[in-house]
Amino acid sequence: MITVQRENLKVISGEDTLSSYQWNTGRARHYFCATCGIDTFHQRRMDENVFSVNVFCVHGIDPEKIPIRHVDGKSRSVV
Repeated sequence: MITVQRENLKVISGEDTLSSYQWNTGRARHYFCATCGIDTFHQRRMDENVFSVNVFCVHGIDPEKIPIRHVDGKSRSVV
């Protein structure tokens, strides 16, 4: 995932096949392809102007050149 500000996020194709999912607080919105199920991007809970985008869904980016940061999701807050 890469971080993108709301004003810089542009869906150039497939918007008609996106479905969204919300849970817990309902603030974050996760968008998936309804056809293949890939997690495309999500609006963050803590800042609704920031999105995390699946780098494999971004045209023109070489994922091999993106630095990796491991995250311990199990230890994160659910509130």
